[in-house]
Amino acid sequence: MEQREKLSSRLGFLLVSAGCAIGLGNVWRFPYITGKYGGAVFVVVYAFFLLMMALPLLVMELSVGRASQQNLGNALRVLEPKGTSWHRMGWLSLVGSYLLMMFYIPVAGWMLCYVWRMGMGGLAVPPEQMPAAFGSMLEDPVSMVFWGVLAASISFWVCGSGLRRGVERVVKVMMAGLLLIMVGLSIRAITLPGGLDGLAFYLAPDWNRAMEAGLGSLVNDAMNQAFFTLGLGIGSMSIFGSYLGRDHTILKESLFIVCLDSFVAFTAGLIIFPSCFAFGVQPDAGPGLVFITLPNVFNEMGGGRFWGTLFFIFMSAAALTTVITVVENIISYGMDVWKWTRKKSTAVNYVVLTLLTLPCILGFNVLKNIQPLGSGTNFMDLEDFILSNNLLSLGAVTFMLFCCHRAGWGWDRFIAETDTGSGVKFPRILKPYLQWVLPIMVLLVWIQGYIQKFFS
Repeated sequence: MEQREKLSSRLGFLLVSAGCAIGLGNVWRFPYITGKYGGAVFVVVYAFFLLMMALPLLVMELSVGRASQQNLGNALRVLEPKGTSWHRMGWLSLVGSYLLMMFYIPVAGWMLCYVWRMGMGGLAVPPEQMPAAFGSMLEDPVSMVFWGVLAASISFWVCGSGLRRGVERVVKVMMAGLLLIMVGLSIRAITLPGGLDGLAFYLAPDWNRAMEAGLGSLVNDAMNQAFFTLGLGIGSMSIFGSYLGRDHTILKESLFIVCLDSFVAFTAGLIIFPSCFAFGVQPDAGPGLVFITLPNVFNEMGGGRFWGTLFFIFMSAAALTTVITVVENIISYGMDVWKWTRKKSTAVNYVVLTLLTLPCILGFNVLKNIQPLGSGTNFMDLEDFILSNNLLSLGAVTFMLFCCHRAGWGWDRFIAETDTGSGVKFPRILKPYLQWVLPIMVLLVWIQGYIQKFFS
């Protein structure tokens, strides 16, 4: 049997895995809800759920990957007890990754487009015209197809170049650049006149603001953010576990990934709140923050075109590292399950996935009258709903049952794999919690998603 390709270094593994985990939600949601729920008050609650929900799931995904040395499409088949059918859930990896990329690649294209527009001065418009500028971009099908195809082409080219020569080498550079840019932008933002007021709003604990927003809402949003921040449940992390050596425990590696993911989310707030407070702008959540609010802020700032271009380069790096790493998971599925070569898997998936991004892209223009989830929705909403409100939860519960119950891989085998290597060991006392409590928490997230989507 051909020996499985490995990442060249532990640093490569950590940066590539963090690149998969770090996404746009770190930037346009975490800072906003932190400010909304009283700064440090929310951070404490969020950190609790991050450790109690996201971290165990990350450990499970990486452990399954390292033990099986396979993509999730084959991993469950390799590890399952004889006579069981866990392998039938292997499709989650491919379908979930495809769904994520069908709307994530177009958004990565938006970021690349804004790098160009900001750098060329195309966003130097009055504040009241910025929403129209963003809207006109989405309504141009030719431009949006171009930028979406460019994002897909870059990502598949990187993955097609190989694990070490492509994915590891490029993502390491992009992640290092991303972190340097973030530090530079945060220093610039904090030193703006009035920036410290934004910093205080963001970080100082404010119980009154937390209570006004609602304690129940705070806990719910903290739990949701912790669950979704790493994109766990579809096996996108398992593939990097299969590229990982056995020198260090899985929990040790997972803690590094979670800390790096949290650092990016935290530092994004150091950029956004001081900048917005310095110019009297409300830091809203979602795409409007990135594509409407912040360009207005940069237009008011000295050297704004430079800082704005740098910001969208950072955003593009955050988006593309996620795309590249998830595309690697897709390509590896074809290699592990269907025994394709990397070249064939790259070519076939590039064509298929690029075509499947078109409904999302055209849903803002040519196909905007098709509203699959009701008035005001589009294909992006549908794809996000299927993935976030269904497949991630289904996949997370599958991992928990498979790793923690005798009918699956089993607790003893899971712990043995997780604790192999030097470093912190997984707390065995958590077995009942992982077997029963955590699945109920994920179920609550799933139910809450439906309530929010259809009844709020």
